[in-house]
Amino acid sequence: MGETAEILGENVSAVRYWSNYFEQFVKPLRNAKGNRLYHPEDIETLKQIQFLVKEQGLTLEGAAQRMKDDRRSVERRVKALDILKGIKSDLEEARKQL
Repeated sequence: MGETAEILGENVSAVRYWSNYFEQFVKPLRNAKGNRLYHPEDIETLKQIQFLVKEQGLTLEGAAQRMKDDRRSVERRVKALDILKGIKSDLEEARKQL
């Protein structure tokens, strides 16, 4: 749970809440202690939820509806943003070395 929160840059309670609210989309496994174990697909889904809630300003209800109606376009947008963030990071690193 902590690693997933760190990847997303969110606090653990937000990730836990999203996991519970979007249980039809996010299905982490649980270990013997009951801790959530997220698969890469779950992390991608949480990134999509984060995008809808934080970037697009949708309510959780609105984000859930968008995930049901048009998940493919949300996936494409999140992937494009990840690529752009990577390019930005590379450019900033190159700038520092000049």
